[in-house]
Amino acid sequence: MDSEAVKDLIVDVEAAEVSIALMQNHRLIEYSKETTGGRGCGVGDVYLGKVKKILPALNAAFVDIGDTKEAFVHYLDLGLHFAAFDEFVRRVNPNTDAKDLFSQIALGPALEKEGRIENVLTPGQMCIVQIAKEPISTKGSRLTAEISLAGRNVVLLPFAAKVSVSQKIQSKEERRRLESLVRAILPPNYGAIVRTAAEGKSASILDGEVISLISKWEDSWAAIAKSKAVQLLFTEYNKTTTILRDLLNDSFSNIYVNDKTVYEEIEKYVALISPGQEKIVHLYNERKPIFDHFEVTRQLKNSFGKVVSLRQGAYLVIEHTEALHVIDVNSGTRAKGKEQEQNTYDINCYAAEEIARQMRLRDMGGIVIVDFIDMEDGEHRNHLYNYMVELMKDDRAKHNVLPLTKFGLMQITRQRVRPATEITTTEVCPVCHGTGKITSSIIIDEKIEKEMAFYVTENGLRKFTLKVNPILGAYLTRGTMLRPSIVRSWEKKYSCKVSVVETTDFAVLQYEVGDSAGVKLE
Repeated sequence: MDSEAVKDLIVDVEAAEVSIALMQNHRLIEYSKETTGGRGCGVGDVYLGKVKKILPALNAAFVDIGDTKEAFVHYLDLGLHFAAFDEFVRRVNPNTDAKDLFSQIALGPALEKEGRIENVLTPGQMCIVQIAKEPISTKGSRLTAEISLAGRNVVLLPFAAKVSVSQKIQSKEERRRLESLVRAILPPNYGAIVRTAAEGKSASILDGEVISLISKWEDSWAAIAKSKAVQLLFTEYNKTTTILRDLLNDSFSNIYVNDKTVYEEIEKYVALISPGQEKIVHLYNERKPIFDHFEVTRQLKNSFGKVVSLRQGAYLVIEHTEALHVIDVNSGTRAKGKEQEQNTYDINCYAAEEIARQMRLRDMGGIVIVDFIDMEDGEHRNHLYNYMVELMKDDRAKHNVLPLTKFGLMQITRQRVRPATEITTTEVCPVCHGTGKITSSIIIDEKIEKEMAFYVTENGLRKFTLKVNPILGAYLTRGTMLRPSIVRSWEKKYSCKVSVVETTDFAVLQYEVGDSAGVKLE
């Protein structure tokens, strides 16, 4: 991300859920929420699962992890040293020294790349698995048996022999230093991936983090030894700490939390992963809701609709189907003649900025098709593609952007690990009640008359208040000496009194019949 951008993390803690908003230069760029009770199947959670069914045709298997939908693991996701995990699960029990057993298990040869799952797994077999993708639509969780525990600087790999260093660390000397340092820290049968954030970190910081990750992994052994039943062994960090782990750097200016307990947890975690930065964590104590204070609520309402406004009257239309997301770019007031091509290019660039933001904000995954406004200039098309690639560099999810086709379509694939975030920003129409159809304007007076006739004959009411839109009010009260208004004809026909109250809050054909005090009649 841009090192000069000011990033604020706003954490709204409520009884049932925690909502997290990441702001960059006071603009909402990421939003997520999680339930506080029973997280369900979250990415990174590790389970002891039970193989339910082998699928030879897919070279995969269904695994029971206690969810309503059976999870899915492919042969290629079993990992290089699945046999070592399998042996550990079978042999560990309350009478064994789990640490000694773990260190003595030989890693052996790696799993064959072209192997078959029926030669490795059998129905009823217990295995340690980790969620790689959350349940989406009708699909269960996607699993991996190559367990990893991610920290701020290091990713711990149980039953692995390799130590690899992030390619983003340019200095060869620094990469060699980090590799030898982490190798010296790791006990037998552990491997690691050294992350970019580890660059320049001291041995004590890396040592403390590795020990913390190893403790988290080893604490789960007691549950496996005690019971070989389907169970959750441990969870990934919650979303708040995951965002901090992956994004926290010197550009983070503030973290605001409205709950003291969560505030203390975050402060402690920041002190652990980035000593000295815990001062940026603030407890929010104002009476005004935290999301309202930082204008998160307003931005959510403006950002999650089907139509998203851009500059110069342009807008995006975002549609979601089972297979993909479709985004249509529509122009506003466009210049004509020679300026039209440049204006189109400018609008497409504005759209690209918003699309990159929307994909992160909604956590769109899978295939995204963008229909940009057609441009004749090939150089403009290339610039737009390069600009989108540049904008997507800030996105933590794995993605791929393809150049525009001759029809002006851009294809983007983005890693989908959880369902896209959806927030309802619409309300049911009070006139059509969501059907999209309203009573014909020709017979609206008949409908009102029938309703009043019912109250006159059945309830004996003689005084009514009729609340209507000013346009409908004018139609009902307009009349002459020779031709009385519709309202006057009702009063004469039913020997009643009707007071018409006009309100601009009502739609054109919306009405409400009330008693003499204006209380709506049911």
